[in-house]
Amino acid sequence: MKAAFAVSCMLLLLAREAAAHMALLYPMPRGGVATKQFDGQVHTWIGFNEKRVLPCNGYGPGPVTDLKAGQVVNVRFWGPALPDADRDKLPPQPKDGQPQLNQARHGGGTCQFSLSTDGGKTFHLIGQYTNSCPDFYYEWPVKIPDNVPSCTTANKCLFVWSWTAHLSDQFYQNCADVSIQGEANGVYPKAGIDIVDVKGYKSSVAAPGDAAGDKEGKGPLPAEVKSNLNGSWK
Repeated sequence: MKAAFAVSCMLLLLAREAAAHMALLYPMPRGGVATKQFDGQVHTWIGFNEKRVLPCNGYGPGPVTDLKAGQVVNVRFWGPALPDADRDKLPPQPKDGQPQLNQARHGGGTCQFSLSTDGGKTFHLIGQYTNSCPDFYYEWPVKIPDNVPSCTTANKCLFVWSWTAHLSDQFYQNCADVSIQGEANGVYPKAGIDIVDVKGYKSSVAAPGDAAGDKEGKGPLPAEVKSNLNGSWK
């Protein structure tokens, strides 16, 4: 009886942990909420269990999003608290005194956005937001560089979101399969992404946050929006 009770408590704890994080919503990632792969764990961190590994949180190929060089991708995020009706639009901004959706965004942190052309073996940084990212009350503009080459190889071309949280030593990564219409003789940015709090990498790393906890933050910083849209990543 005691053993059965202990197992039940453990399963309940794991379910609560699995329901308390953030994931990519657009572009729709591998394992995303609207995919056949969805198993309720796309929003968990790398190392949550033996399946949640790098790259792409361990998920295989998913739906493909068509992109073009120079296109601005208005990234959106998902969490279990986001109503289904708000998947295709931003949820209404909470007014003073109104309850907010519990995003479990861990006080924000640093989000990095990258492209991969080899299925997640290497990453080319194309955008970054600090302090208040992620937050599903906002869109987060990221520009596909003007001069990237085309990438159309199935299962190899990825738009990647990586998140180092503020209030927990956890690293998250989701990948969206993409097809990119690019430029002849194009090049990818040389900068890579920062991977932390994963076995084999630097541990106990917490990114700067915004002191908003799990509530709505301040959204994208204007200076970072400008930097991302100007193609500052080389």
